[in-house]
Amino acid sequence: MQSQDYHTSQQDSDRVDAILSTGPAPLPQTELLPKLHAIQQALGFIAADLVPAIAGAFNLSRAEVHGVITFYHHFQTTPPARHTLHLCQAEACRSMGAEQLLAHAEQALGCRLHGRSADGQFALEPVYCLGQCATSPALTLDHQLHARVTPARLDRLLAQATAGTVAAP
Repeated sequence: MQSQDYHTSQQDSDRVDAILSTGPAPLPQTELLPKLHAIQQALGFIAADLVPAIAGAFNLSRAEVHGVITFYHHFQTTPPARHTLHLCQAEACRSMGAEQLLAHAEQALGCRLHGRSADGQFALEPVYCLGQCATSPALTLDHQLHARVTPARLDRLLAQATAGTVAAP
């Protein structure tokens, strides 16, 4: 997925202003991380167009706020994908075909690990052990655990997610 600038709505900007308006002005720098977490919790991500308001509330430069947002991997600067596929990359799963399953997932979704499908609907993320070593390879799709996953089964799971049907474990 190509990098895009995402802009927040007026309603989202108002929500951020409400988060930033609690406390003294300017806000103490010790509150930067808690406020960023609150913004991400409220909106799902922290858009670049919010950085000037955040910086102003803390009397920091935009570069300083941007540096904090990009330093911590938890903060997202783009809207979250509708579906998240976490594919186990631990040794047990890899020994049972996770590498081939990953290659298939990358081809099916058109992205690599830590990426998104071209339509932005799926995020492909690694995970390092789902506790399913005896029934590997394993993955979660939208927080639902699946084990003994084959490429054909992955295709079915992705199709079910796209169609909005519940995929049985």
